[in-house]
Amino acid sequence: MKQIVVISGKGGTGKTILTASFAALAKNKAMVDCDVDAADLHLLLQPDVKETHEFRSGKTAKLDKKICNQCGKCITLCRFDAISDDFVIDPVSCEGCGLCSLVCPVGAITMEENVAGEWFISDTKYGPFVHAKLGIAEENSGKLVAKIRQVSKEIAERDKLDYVIVDGPPGIGCPVIASLSGADCAVVVTEPTLSGLHDAKRVIEVCAHFKVPVKMVINKYDLNIDMTREMESYCRSGNIEIAGKILFDSSIPKTLVKGITAVEGASEEVAKEIINIWERL
Repeated sequence: MKQIVVISGKGGTGKTILTASFAALAKNKAMVDCDVDAADLHLLLQPDVKETHEFRSGKTAKLDKKICNQCGKCITLCRFDAISDDFVIDPVSCEGCGLCSLVCPVGAITMEENVAGEWFISDTKYGPFVHAKLGIAEENSGKLVAKIRQVSKEIAERDKLDYVIVDGPPGIGCPVIASLSGADCAVVVTEPTLSGLHDAKRVIEVCAHFKVPVKMVINKYDLNIDMTREMESYCRSGNIEIAGKILFDSSIPKTLVKGITAVEGASEEVAKEIINIWERL
């Protein structure tokens, strides 16, 4: 079983569009959307949710006024000003450090684990799909990514699937690292702009650190041929294979409006190149 992670140094490069096309092309696979902060692969895969699970992470202080003797130690020591003068804890301001519960002489304050989001196991016409929804302003998205990646791997092993296709998050932060852990190949999707090249270099360095083989796809390459050539030169110097170059095509936004994958609804030239990219992978 091989795990292929589609990532990008920055958002808006076409990463999810390519991932959905891979899901349509690959045989005997599972999919997982690790961009939990802004998940959108489900819009194209149209999943039928079979299981829903809570994701718990982080803690918030809870004060029992029946026990509290209003000594004021918690108010004095809370550096986040999360406890008001009338001994009410603001859950937004509370950082979950737990100091108030430690100093309370009567044990009136306890730390309760937060429900930070949900994760799902779904069926799609392309195969099993694991995805998640992180709560508004919740943290620890890397922990949630690690959880759903583990679940997708277990499903692939149980059902003897050949691939796990991962839609990774943009950037180089904790969720990206959690997405790359144990992957067999990272496909970096970029676009021919200065920021596209800069951010692609950063995420390729992260892949190199974790010894994950990298291939690059240049999306909308014909919009800036000079920058595309610069990207090709960079890849040659770093011995990075360019798996394919996709031209800009107005048919792709139309596939998104219809809720279908690019390989199934885009122009013949674009669809053929995406097929070639998958075959090279």
